[in-house]
Amino acid sequence: MRHGVKGRKLSRTHSHRAALMNALATSLLKHKRIKTTLAKAKEARKHVEALITKAKKNNLHSRRHVMRFVNDKDVVKELFSEVVPKIGERPGGYTRVIKLGNRMGDAASMAILELVDYNDVITKKAEEHKEKREAKKEAKQKAKSEEKDAEEAVEEKESKPKKRKKKDEE
Repeated sequence: MRHGVKGRKLSRTHSHRAALMNALATSLLKHKRIKTTLAKAKEARKHVEALITKAKKNNLHSRRHVMRFVNDKDVVKELFSEVVPKIGERPGGYTRVIKLGNRMGDAASMAILELVDYNDVITKKAEEHKEKREAKKEAKQKAKSEEKDAEEAVEEKESKPKKRKKKDEE
């Protein structure tokens, strides 16, 4: 019986599970939102929240401790300079798990793991992407309408009867 046994094994060895959690933590802190399975998201949430809590102290020891688990120096700099000041006032609950449904291939339950106060970053990216799509769509419509106008002009030329010159009789 598993009385009092915490955590998920995720069908991995200890070293593989630790590497997975470090990779998920690095990706989440870098991109502010990741898509993964529900079990991995719930387990990674514990890992990331502990790292953010540790980073709130903002001293050399906590920086070195976080560096043990986050695989990218730039991400650690960003964590201490941007993420902690933005989330620092919050007394825990730095991440959110949003259930998405089941994956098509193996029906694994999927989820999005995201940092709570970074919705504006994600919505900004989505708006930029939407603007790009709309600009591309407008350009395509404009090109299509110009092409139609050109075709109509050609058809009008071809449909007009040609004037014949009368031959002068000698």
